[in-house]
Amino acid sequence: MPSSPSLVRVERLTDPGLEHVAELVLDRPEALNAVSTDMARAIAAATAQVAADDSVRCVVLTSSHPKAFCVGADLKERNAFTDADLMEQRPVARAAYGGVLALPMPAIAAVDGFALGGGFELALSCDVIVAGEEALVGLPEVGVGVIPGGGGTQLLVRRVGWSRAARAIFTAARMPAREAHELGAVDEVVPAGTARDRALALARTIAANSPVGLRSAKRAMRLGADVDLAAGLEIEDACWRATAFSGDRREGVAAFAEKRTPVWPGR
Repeated sequence: MPSSPSLVRVERLTDPGLEHVAELVLDRPEALNAVSTDMARAIAAATAQVAADDSVRCVVLTSSHPKAFCVGADLKERNAFTDADLMEQRPVARAAYGGVLALPMPAIAAVDGFALGGGFELALSCDVIVAGEEALVGLPEVGVGVIPGGGGTQLLVRRVGWSRAARAIFTAARMPAREAHELGAVDEVVPAGTARDRALALARTIAANSPVGLRSAKRAMRLGADVDLAAGLEIEDACWRATAFSGDRREGVAAFAEKRTPVWPGR
């Protein structure tokens, strides 16, 4: 897979068990990965590239800066915007966050250091968040006169519930990793500097499973999350049908019967 545009690198890993894992590396370290317009375009391009690759079974979102996952929107750039500039940039920003959220395969965020505002929204757009114990996360946008606009008002509520999300967003709190874990805003806390290692270990476990099953399970979960139970079961049934007659299902059953490791065809 060729490298994506600058500011975000797409790395295909070659270690055993990681051949089907793609790492998206936020790579604007001089600005602590602040999301400028160019950075947003790079995120959208990188996620589109990975989403289109059927060989990818899991994505890990990381940072090239050891002390900052992403500090959110580039406020220096924003400070020079006219109202028209801000409106023109809005679909570019939405495409970046939406690109992470729309990844069809499981995605894990590996957060060490700061993940604030839009940076935390990038992590929330993933399915699992692993945070180093010295990470600091939060949605402080109301403190600078805006609101979370990369999905934060919706994704945090869905993760932790209304009142907990309300407290976090309305206070503009910056939460240490363990506090965020107690809240349910991150899924696992690991020693500082090891979030990427832990995320890759999870990715290795995930990537050993059926790519068709993984994508169908994620689709069923995402589409069914906010509907009533009856509608959700219909969504699940449709996704089951899309998986049950696949080559992956036939290979999985055969491998189980033959007591061997499956070789997934991925279709």
